[in-house]
Amino acid sequence: MSLFKKNAPKGDVDNKDQVSVSIFRKRWKKFKTIKRGYYSFILITALFIISFILPVFVNKTALVVSYNGEYYFPVFKSGIYEAKVFGQQKDGEANYRQLKEEFKNSGSGNWVLMPLYPYGPNENLLDEIEGSPPHPPSSSHIFGTDDRARDVFARTLYGFNISISFALVVTSLAYLIGVSIGAILGFFSGKIDILGQRIIEIWATLPFLYVIIIVNSILQPNFILLVVILTAFTWEGITYYIRGEFYREKGRDYVSAAVSLGAKNSTIIFKHILPNSLTPIISFAPFAIVANISSLVALDFLGFGLPPPTPSWGQLIGQGMNYIEKWWLVAVPLSAMFLTLIAIVFIGEAIRAAFDPKVYSRMR
Repeated sequence: MSLFKKNAPKGDVDNKDQVSVSIFRKRWKKFKTIKRGYYSFILITALFIISFILPVFVNKTALVVSYNGEYYFPVFKSGIYEAKVFGQQKDGEANYRQLKEEFKNSGSGNWVLMPLYPYGPNENLLDEIEGSPPHPPSSSHIFGTDDRARDVFARTLYGFNISISFALVVTSLAYLIGVSIGAILGFFSGKIDILGQRIIEIWATLPFLYVIIIVNSILQPNFILLVVILTAFTWEGITYYIRGEFYREKGRDYVSAAVSLGAKNSTIIFKHILPNSLTPIISFAPFAIVANISSLVALDFLGFGLPPPTPSWGQLIGQGMNYIEKWWLVAVPLSAMFLTLIAIVFIGEAIRAAFDPKVYSRMR
């Protein structure tokens, strides 16, 4: 028997011990081989996670204050510490950069631990910088200030979190609505499909910019309102992809087998057809995120986006157009936007290659 195994064809022996690999793991392995997209995915994901703890690294508020033997943690406090708590003779919130210098010069043993970049995104620095804003880049403010003397570097970093978060929320909601409606139209077809298609076509004819202008004249735009409006105008395209996939997949033998076994419609839709219909929209998702980031920047640039003083790339670019000679107001946010979008495009290209049905197919 051992001799037979030794002389047997290699494939016959290996097939017995071969472990089945899921199609997702195959696609993930393929995705990792596309280095440009894989490293871009790691970079964008890491930066996005770090952006949620950005106040620890970029903020005007101190991390720790040691005063008269007691410790305070202002950055983790929901409210503010009054200046008088630390012996400063003024009203309002304590100036922690100034407090740090006072403690250092007094030699009292008190100390202040500031973030790596001790400036906030909405902090007005007119009292600390000479001249009228916008101020050019300097050793203290590496990307200068905007027209209200706010640090451009801090606003750019905080704008990254807002842009990515906005795009992810809009894309997720649009996919949820589009996939649900597209699945219903494609699966039930007939009159439901015809009526649904006509409603979608009518809704798609609404002018997006006019709606934004009207809403902006009535309500103060905010993050949630903009998410709702943009989602309402971006879900239609997803329905066409899912509808077409459902029309193709519901004619397959595995769907006929599920029907013959008495499976419910919900089971056929969500357990059988939908997993085989997600490849196009998964490949399209990174490019949808790019489009939603660009839409937010465009709305902020036109003045119909997030309200001031929200850190926004579009608002910085708009200021740069008003102060065209202040190059940093345009160069910094545009560079941040370009690098972010090009990294997401690299991710999209890698996902598209990894999910190519010609390479790995569920039907194979």
